[in-house]
Amino acid sequence: MKTALWIAHVKVLDDVAYGEYAKRAGPAIAAHGGVFLARGGSYEQLEGNDRARNVVARFPSLAAAHDCYNSPAYQEALGFARGASERDLVIVEEL
Repeated sequence: MKTALWIAHVKVLDDVAYGEYAKRAGPAIAAHGGVFLARGGSYEQLEGNDRARNVVARFPSLAAAHDCYNSPAYQEALGFARGASERDLVIVEEL
């Protein structure tokens, strides 16, 4: 089975609310086999829209990443990110 990457590009608008999202999202992601490869940190924007927070997590499968996103725990966490950030999120199956 192919693994999948969850790639998010985020502009944080409210540090406190987004911090609560991050605190809750981590366990929800881990519960679905997700492992963070990058979570914030240094980056270099080469093309496209700049968003200062970049997150990459690897999941055991595309289905696991999808199930995580739709899980009650992640949706609860996501409630803290809405209005506290501008986000792009994509799930990409690895080769």
